[in-house]
Amino acid sequence: MALVALISWWKTRGTVDSKEGYFLAGRGLGATFIAGSLLLTNLSAEQLIGLNGSAYGFNLSSMAWEVTAAIATIAMAFIFLPKYLAGAFTTLPEFLNDRFDPVVRRMSVILFMLGYGLVTIPSVLYSGSVAVLQLFNVTELTGLDYFPALVATVISIGLIGSVYAVFGGLKAVAISDTINGIGLLIIGILVPVLGLIALGQGDFGLGVDKLVNDHPEKLNAIGGAEDPTPFGTIFTGMVFANLFYWCTNQYVIQRTLGAASLAEGQKGVLFSGFFKVLVPFLMMIPGVIAFHLYGPGLGSIDQAYPRLIKDVLPVYLSGFFLAVLLGAVFSSFNSLLNSAATLFSLDVYAPARKGQASDADLVRVAKIASIVIALFSFVVAPMLYFAEAGLWQVIRIFTGFYNIPTVVIVIVGLFTARVPALGAKLVIVFHVIAYGLLRFVLDDVLTIHFLHQYAILFIIEVGIMLTAGIFKPRETAWAFTRNEQVDMTPWRFARPLAITLFSCVVALYLLFSPIGLAGIMDSLFYALIGILLMANIGIWFRARAKTLTI
Repeated sequence: MALVALISWWKTRGTVDSKEGYFLAGRGLGATFIAGSLLLTNLSAEQLIGLNGSAYGFNLSSMAWEVTAAIATIAMAFIFLPKYLAGAFTTLPEFLNDRFDPVVRRMSVILFMLGYGLVTIPSVLYSGSVAVLQLFNVTELTGLDYFPALVATVISIGLIGSVYAVFGGLKAVAISDTINGIGLLIIGILVPVLGLIALGQGDFGLGVDKLVNDHPEKLNAIGGAEDPTPFGTIFTGMVFANLFYWCTNQYVIQRTLGAASLAEGQKGVLFSGFFKVLVPFLMMIPGVIAFHLYGPGLGSIDQAYPRLIKDVLPVYLSGFFLAVLLGAVFSSFNSLLNSAATLFSLDVYAPARKGQASDADLVRVAKIASIVIALFSFVVAPMLYFAEAGLWQVIRIFTGFYNIPTVVIVIVGLFTARVPALGAKLVIVFHVIAYGLLRFVLDDVLTIHFLHQYAILFIIEVGIMLTAGIFKPRETAWAFTRNEQVDMTPWRFARPLAITLFSCVVALYLLFSPIGLAGIMDSLFYALIGILLMANIGIWFRARAKTLTI
């Protein structure tokens, strides 16, 4: 952890005093740092414990949240990122201001800030602290009762994570994320390998044989109605949830806005998609291994991963695992903190100063905002302990208050020219009221899955905006204003790599299905995989030949 901090400081010294240096890493992030930071920002203790717990208690259906995100990264690389970079936007609300008006900008900032400050940041701190408490017996080591130990862990994690966001800006966040990402990949590979060796009683091959042949239904990713993620939701609300997260969520897209060029941004985004394809192997197969080792008798499904870690990971690696776990928590926390401060400084403070704020003022205000938000989260995060059942439900669905309207407004804004700001304002107000009624008033009456509700609301809200465009269109058509600050030449291998990434998603669902490992592995499986493989070979040969011709 000290090494990560030292490298981050060394790489960022003297580069974070300006607006672009602090908020966008000087528009100099390469593909490696973008991909590494996206990976660690997205993955935290919640995924390590939650995904493995879902695999232990049910099957692999919850891999949909991770694997299908790869398709959203393709959309980001080809549709959203070129627009964001061509306009040289620093925040998403800045784009909404350009497309609609300052009121829409302020409304979007309010939604983001409330979501980050009240729920997302405290929940990341809380879940990360609980994971550390569970995996490392902090109460026994310190002699503290559970709640004081929780408070101490929250503050310790929060203080260290805050240092990166407050003093190093986005560049320090991206560098620390990438280095910690290497550690996460090492642990991610090591745990299932050691777990399979334990399952085979010292024989890795025997462990693989037991994993595949005993209880093959655990390897099924085609979720039914009773599973955590029904298969049908992949084609409805999950599409829009992933588009929001990977294409419009400020704390995720901010590192792509700091790309050194469009080509580097596309590489980084697409490489992160391949990491998402690896998640079932790294963060769900261990849960299935735990089921084979311990049976269904664990007190809670969330105990599966901590128990496996304690049993298969050598003691001498426990410190390294702790550093990796904390690195994952730091990443999500400091990314959220950095983005919340960016939104406040650039979309609240700067407009209030009517463009008179200097770069030094903006950076100073962002640092103050980071400290205030961090201190607030230190107070809120431990409080989740006292109302865990109710608040965890709110946390799980809270992003639903702002994810769908954000996606609707951005997509309609990008692809239409006459839809007015009124349409965006109506959508935000309608969605907050309608979604609140669906989740908290009519929840027992309308039992449709919340992801299907996302899709229904998306269609209705697109209709609202288009209707506003018909009956009260803008007086002058909106025209995108280019303000290119980086090289906008697309990466020549982006298209074939995107096709390969999509093929990997399809292949994973074939592998973890009744015609694959979860069933009889019949000739249909091999035929479909063969078609995918031959198609990709042809596409890459064509791309290579075209490059040589050029």
